Amino acid sequence: MTVQTTYLGRERQIPGVKWIASGKVRDIYEIDAERLLFVTSDRVSAFDVVMNEGIPHKGLVLTAITAYWFEVTRDVIENHLISTSVDDVAALPREWRDRLRGRVMVVRRAKPTTIEWVVRGYLAGSGWKEYQKVQSVCGVPLPAGLQNSSRLPEPILTPTTKEESGHDLPISPAEAKARVGAAIYEPCAHASIALFKRAGDVLARHGILLADTKFEFGVWRDKVILIDEALTPDSSRLWPADRVVPGQNPPSYDKQILRDWLETLDWNKQYPAPTLSQDVLERTASKYLEVCKKITGRLPAGVSA
Repeated sequence: MTVQTTYLGRERQIPGVKWIASGKVRDIYEIDAERLLFVTSDRVSAFDVVMNEGIPHKGLVLTAITAYWFEVTRDVIENHLISTSVDDVAALPREWRDRLRGRVMVVRRAKPTTIEWVVRGYLAGSGWKEYQKVQSVCGVPLPAGLQNSSRLPEPILTPTTKEESGHDLPISPAEAKARVGAAIYEPCAHASIALFKRAGDVLARHGILLADTKFEFGVWRDKVILIDEALTPDSSRLWPADRVVPGQNPPSYDKQILRDWLETLDWNKQYPAPTLSQDVLERTASKYLEVCKKITGRLPAGVSA
């Protein structure tokens, strides 16, 4: 695969819509009082540092996968997606529609909750580190004798705070409930587990294990709905089922290639980011495209094999 020009979106200003905010990957614009425009760039971060280069097609992949999950989980909980067609944003000039095609979501304007809803089905990452110390994760007790990448008896909710800078902090379900109130906590907690189980069943048919994932919810017209992205390689730990061995770290369908390469460098994991090699860009892009095709059954529109 040849690395093509990527969309980094660093200029922020797009004619016809008002810039509101930007995250590591997404830029958010106001269309009108009821609708927002989410633009998913090809930006990539590692160790909380946004790289100077983007991963080709990454924004297309994340948009396609999120749209897929929003559609197949509408019976579990309503979500904020209205359209993925850039042509539905009449105020955008033609040249910008062509530039952003395949990487936008027109969404309902919901008020996000103040925590992130993390669900774990396997013991991995920070959860495994915590388990080794206290045999629990975010205050949820677990059985003795589990190993790294062990499957949990049941999926567990392990919420985190939303920090404006630095790492989000793990909190217990009880602390999450106290933060947002029972009227928000109960539907979000129920939907988180239900979505995880639904996605886990779907992914298992494609030979993928859903180890853990992060959901975002918001309130729209006094109703809790699913927002942001859902079950993408950026928000989830996705493992090839035939490569999972308890006690070991399985490979992931995400930017693990990039992280592993960065670990070989003499870099302090702070700005400025190192220059990424073309080989790393190509291999990481291929991994994103591979998982997109496995999940949705096709490559993103505009991307050829």
